[in-house]
Amino acid sequence: MPKILIVEDEKNLARFVELELQHEGYETVVENNGRKALDRALSEDFDAILLDLMLPDLNGLEIARRVRQSKTTPIIMMTARDSVIDRVSGLDHGADDYIVKPFAIEELLARLRAVLRRVKIEKDASKNKLPRQKVVKFKDLTIETANRIVHRGDGKTVDLTKREYNLLMTLIENKNNVVGRDQLLNKIWGPESNIETNVVEVYVRYLRNKIDIPGQPSYIKTVRGTGYMVRDEEDNA
Repeated sequence: MPKILIVEDEKNLARFVELELQHEGYETVVENNGRKALDRALSEDFDAILLDLMLPDLNGLEIARRVRQSKTTPIIMMTARDSVIDRVSGLDHGADDYIVKPFAIEELLARLRAVLRRVKIEKDASKNKLPRQKVVKFKDLTIETANRIVHRGDGKTVDLTKREYNLLMTLIENKNNVVGRDQLLNKIWGPESNIETNVVEVYVRYLRNKIDIPGQPSYIKTVRGTGYMVRDEEDNA
């Protein structure tokens, strides 16, 4: 029975979500205070966390950031904020998905099933995965795959987030070919994440800011209206 932590200070909503999850067969724990929720999330093992943004004592973004420092527990943000920047901020702080209030409980349950299914697939795949290559080289980038660290040609070491790293590796694995925005969404966020394509543009900008050398062309080329690509050094097109 999956164990879910519900972090929501609106008690009526928290109780409603709790009852619906229990009806679906989930074990639930509810916290209405941000700091208490963080302590609970770090001290106990949960299969997923449903996390409100605006909470007493500690907000949801900070909770997600601190949980992600030590745990991989899936986090679904529950928020009334629906701008691209707010969504990207939530994902950047460690959320796996988000749902905008007010929401239909059927959608929340579907998103919860999706993240739990994705975690199971990843765990099953990791059991059968062959040892990964330790170092990948592309142009003057050297990538340590074990710790997701990139060394630039000018000697700078770049520490990437999980999604920035996956974005870079997806482009390199498909070098000299255009990778569409929808393809990147499916690969990095999962086919059921319901993330909008403009989030990809934001992450490409983040990645460029980290890996590009000032005054030199970007490693990542934008193919207008289609997606992105990286080219081999010898390709001067």
